[in-house]
Amino acid sequence: LCMVMDVVEERGLADIDLKWGDTYACHFPLIHGMRPPKLPYIIVLYTIMWMGAFGIMLGFCFKLACACFVIPYWYIHILDKSYWNNHSYLYGLVALLFWGTGANRYYALDARLSEESATVPFWNYFILKFQFFILYFLAGLKKSSREWLEGYSMTNLSQHWVFLPFKLFLTTEQTDIFIVHWFGFIFDLTVGFWMLFDKTRIPAMVFCTAFHLMNSRLFSIGMFPYTCLATMGLFCKVDWPRKCMVFLEKTFIPRCEDEVQSHAHCHSLDKTDEKKRKLLAHDKKMEEKLEQLRPVVKEKKPKKKQKFVVFLLLLHVFLQFFLPYSHFITRGYNNWVSGLYGYSWDMMVHNWDTILIVVRVHDNENNRDHFVDPQAWVPNEKWSKHADMVIQYAQCVKTNLIRQRDELTKSPKKIPNADDLLTLSSNLSIYVDVRCSLNGRFQQRVFDPKVDMLTVDWHPLKPVSFLMPLLNQYNSYREKMEEITNEVYSWSDYTDVLFIADYPGMSMENYFCNDFSNITLTILEGRVLFREGNFTEIIRLDKGQTVPVAVETIHQILTISSNPSCYMYTYTNQTKEQLAING
Repeated sequence: LCMVMDVVEERGLADIDLKWGDTYACHFPLIHGMRPPKLPYIIVLYTIMWMGAFGIMLGFCFKLACACFVIPYWYIHILDKSYWNNHSYLYGLVALLFWGTGANRYYALDARLSEESATVPFWNYFILKFQFFILYFLAGLKKSSREWLEGYSMTNLSQHWVFLPFKLFLTTEQTDIFIVHWFGFIFDLTVGFWMLFDKTRIPAMVFCTAFHLMNSRLFSIGMFPYTCLATMGLFCKVDWPRKCMVFLEKTFIPRCEDEVQSHAHCHSLDKTDEKKRKLLAHDKKMEEKLEQLRPVVKEKKPKKKQKFVVFLLLLHVFLQFFLPYSHFITRGYNNWVSGLYGYSWDMMVHNWDTILIVVRVHDNENNRDHFVDPQAWVPNEKWSKHADMVIQYAQCVKTNLIRQRDELTKSPKKIPNADDLLTLSSNLSIYVDVRCSLNGRFQQRVFDPKVDMLTVDWHPLKPVSFLMPLLNQYNSYREKMEEITNEVYSWSDYTDVLFIADYPGMSMENYFCNDFSNITLTILEGRVLFREGNFTEIIRLDKGQTVPVAVETIHQILTISSNPSCYMYTYTNQTKEQLAING
């Protein structure tokens, strides 16, 4: 059922025309050069996948249903990395495991229509149980990093209403560190073990249920929490569904269906049952005696098929442990952190805050700069954190601009910047400047803004050459930054602060509109040159010095020290203040 709903919601069948229908939309395939099919073919693929999900749910034509789900799922999955979410791989992987099991032997339409045995090999249960056990366990291992345990990953998450019960005896900061980070780490690392044992299973399931229900309210992660809730039964004994059915039959189906029957008749039935029990006990004793007289039969050697199944199971177990730590191989997908697209089993360990994305298109023939909205032709900003996706976006932007120019040349239309498009040459360079903060650090550049993303060399197995290093030497500043932030917030309800770091020899141009007032620049580390307006007057600023910043005027901050510079803006949001005053 979760698979059926996931195809509509998380996979995007509900808005398939928006997701795949725009021919200008930029997509980010795992294999560079892949192109998504046209919308009618995508609809066919989604329909096949959805029907496969229904078949798996009902246990009807099970093997065919698994194939119909798995093949389109993985194909669509690798068509666009920007849609990946935590555990997006899970449904495809579980369906692949289903494909090799006999999950349709009991409580399935296939079981009703077939006389095949209702029993399955124990490994069918083992591999599914292992898959969800390793999901929790690896999440706990990833949370063992200092970033998580020191409480920098999910700051202010405790302000959500689901944490209100903890606020009765804990402060917001204590809830963040003790409940969100420390308890989250202990829970993920150990809950799989607790659910394996009979004595601790029920309490563990209670905590697990609360955990996933809270996650379903905190994060937009589709059907994943409900899938985890539905699979908790895998950790129980394998015969629990049959026992439940027997219990329900005894509870709701009366032993004497005809209530008008006399008590004597029911009593006679009890006597008959007693005789049957005695006969069964006698038969059991006879079977035990016969068993002792039977000759000892040598155990059969494992068949080739059984050996192959064992090999596949061991391979799957090995890959599940190896892949989360295989980033030393796929180094081209790493940025400031190791792993594919910021997830990689990290389970919210890395929190990104992006304040600026600048996409500059330079026309080499006309020597002119054009700026593109970074939200143009993309559904989200995930592309801006990963080198391979930045390159794919630059290629898509070039293709779309030239296509628009050619279409405008053939049939002139009144559109914004039409003159710029008509004069645009095909000899373009595209530069991308992204500023992010990772887990509460200073805002800093992710990529070298001087590198042309259309000509840069990138390889999935080689380190990213244009990635700017994370300024870990200023990690200890996070405590001081928190103190400064609290002080600035105490000035008024409308004051705020922004922390920025930059590399030697690099400059940042910035602009504040008249929505802001009382803007001050303060240097925390290093030395900079500050220029404003027409850049004629230059002010040199050292550590601890401040300067007021004018609104509606471009200013430039150039780092001239040998070490990276760190500075902060403090300002008042006067528009927000006016709205509050006016009600």
